Amino acid sequence: GSRERRRCLYLHTGRACCQMVEVLLAVLILVCSSVSCGSAGGYTGLPALGGIYYYQYGGAYSGFSGADGERAQQLDQRFYLLKLPIARAAMVVGGCLLVFPCVLISVSVLQVPWHFSAWLLIECTLYIVIAVGTVPALYYFLHSLLSVYNSSVCKEREQLYQSKGYQGFWCSLHGAEIAVGLLGCMAAMAYLLSAGLAVRDYRTVHEQKQKPLLL
Repeated sequence: GSRERRRCLYLHTGRACCQMVEVLLAVLILVCSSVSCGSAGGYTGLPALGGIYYYQYGGAYSGFSGADGERAQQLDQRFYLLKLPIARAAMVVGGCLLVFPCVLISVSVLQVPWHFSAWLLIECTLYIVIAVGTVPALYYFLHSLLSVYNSSVCKEREQLYQSKGYQGFWCSLHGAEIAVGLLGCMAAMAYLLSAGLAVRDYRTVHEQKQKPLLL
C-alpha cells in the first residue's frame, strides 16, 4: 500500500542519505578513536630470546635491554594511561553519534514525522545543538591530546626511542587523531545540512496534509 511505499521511498530521500553519511562518519570516528587509544602492551621482556624486547606494533627490537627496556615499558604504559581517558571519551561520543542517526532513520521509516510533523522541528533542533556542541568537543579532544604530547612522559619516551634510532614515536598528533578532527568537522556540517532538510521536509509534510485529496 501507500504506507509501505512511503517507508521505502524515505530511504531514497536526501535526508535519509545524509543520515546514512552521518552513520558512516560516526563509525570512522569510532575506529580512529580506538587507533588513537592504541594498546597497553609496550615492551615485553622475552628471556627465551635473550632479552630481546618486542614492541606492541610488531617486530623484534634488540636495541633495548635491561634497565632501558624496563624504562621503555614503563613509559609506554604511562603514555597509554594518559591517552586512555581521552580516547574512551571520543569513542563514547562516536557511539552516541552512531546511535542518533540510526534512531532517526528508524523513526522516519515508521512514518512518525508524517503523523507528528512537529517531530521534524524537534529533529532540526537536536541536529543544531549537536552540530554546535561538536565544536567544543573537538577542541577538548585535540587540546587534551596536545597536553599529553607535551607532557614529560611523552618527551622522555620520544628521547629514549630516538637514542636507539627508532622513528615514529614523536610527541605530535598522528594520522588517526587528525582524522578524528576532520571527521568531526564533516559530521558537524552533515548535521547542519540534516537540520535544513528536516525543515524542508516539515514544510512538505504540512503542505501535503493540507491537500489530502492529492495523496
